[in-house]
Amino acid sequence: MTVTAFAALHRAGEPLLLPCAWDHASALALAGQGFHAVGTTSLGVAAAAGLPDGASATRDETLRLALTLGSAPFLLSVDAEDGFSDDPDEVGEFARELAAVGAVGINLEDALGPADRHAAKIAAVRAAAPGLFVNARTDTYWSGDGDPAETVRRLEVYREAGADGVFVPGLTDPARIAALAAHFDVPLNVLYSPAGPTLAHLADLGVRRVSLGSLLYRRALGAALEAATGIRAGRSPDGPTPTYDEVRTPDGP
Repeated sequence: MTVTAFAALHRAGEPLLLPCAWDHASALALAGQGFHAVGTTSLGVAAAAGLPDGASATRDETLRLALTLGSAPFLLSVDAEDGFSDDPDEVGEFARELAAVGAVGINLEDALGPADRHAAKIAAVRAAAPGLFVNARTDTYWSGDGDPAETVRRLEVYREAGADGVFVPGLTDPARIAALAAHFDVPLNVLYSPAGPTLAHLADLGVRRVSLGSLLYRRALGAALEAATGIRAGRSPDGPTPTYDEVRTPDGP
């Protein structure tokens, strides 16, 4: 399994659906369901460690998870927040460490900071880990005002810096998605939203990667709460439940 194989999964008309894991068990369970590539969710990693997400606080935890998963039988892409530093060289070194343990992709978010600084991080990653698939994320829709022109401006800067793909979480408008997909010569990644277009519709719009982000982690928490409160109320939990041995086995369910 190579970086080239990961890039090849970003197909027009058949986008890569990237589920995001938060630990070894969740990653192996997803791979066991036929997902050839698995990402990580920064929220899940941070929450499991009792640390804030998006605050550059989980560098060690993220690298530790990558070390655990990098040799597993699937392609691993790591959510590295903003690279855990404003220093491009430090971000490049982190990317090199990820590649060394077997990761094939990295997701870097700009957090609406200066576009030139984010571009410098992307360039540093390309230099330090040339084979790593760099997914450059802008937060113009996630935490900004969703300005289409600013979105394109930022993504063009990141593409020029060497990004292999561009990511716009929070964007759900079909017309704007289609316009972005047509504008760029690299794969467009969007974040799946239960209230947004379906996977099939996103494929028709030209999207080549659909990430699940923290959705699975939050759904898992919801299922745990539903089971616990249901048992307290005298109800038996329903839905699929992996057995103890399935989770205990290193190869996963």
